[in-house]
Amino acid sequence: MPAFPSSFRRWGRWPVFCLLLTVAACAGLDPARGITPGMSASAVMARYGQPVHVWPDADGGRTLEYSQQPMGQHCIMVKLDAEGRVLRFEDTLQPAGRARIVPGLSPQAVSRILGKERSRVFFKLSGEEVWDWTIPSEPDGKRQRFNVHFKDGVVLRTTISMVFDDDRLEPFR
Repeated sequence: MPAFPSSFRRWGRWPVFCLLLTVAACAGLDPARGITPGMSASAVMARYGQPVHVWPDADGGRTLEYSQQPMGQHCIMVKLDAEGRVLRFEDTLQPAGRARIVPGLSPQAVSRILGKERSRVFFKLSGEEVWDWTIPSEPDGKRQRFNVHFKDGVVLRTTISMVFDDDRLEPFR
C-alpha cells in the first residue's frame, strides 16, 4: 500500500468529497445542458432520468418536469410534440417564469408553471396557504425563496424571502 502524507490520513476522504461536490455544483449551473430541439423524449430521459411529473398538453404533446426542489434552484420544463420530440425547454424558476404567476391562478396552474414546490405552509390566522421554491441566488450570494400565497383556492400574491445561514442567528441564541 502506498504511503500517504499524514495530512491525507488525518483528513481522510474529505478533500476528495469536497472536490466532487464542487464539480457537481458547477455542473448544475446549466441544468438543461445537452437538451436540443428535435431530441427524442427517450434521449432526454436517458440523460436526465425519469421526470418528476409528466404534464399532458392540449396539442397532443406533453411536458416533462425536472424539478430540483427542495434544495436545487431550477425546474426545467421540456415541451415535447405529439411524436415525442423536444420543441423547447425552459427553466421556469428564472424571473420570466415567476412573472407568469399572477393573482387568480389555481394551485394546479401554478404547479404546471413552476413545478414541484419546496414546501407548503398553512397560516391559520390569515387563512393563507404559502408554497415556496428555492430560486437562484442574488449576484451577492444571498439565497432566496419565491413564495406564492393562496387564499380561497387561488393566488393572492407572490413574495420573495431571504434565506439566512444559521451562523447569522447565533447572537440571538
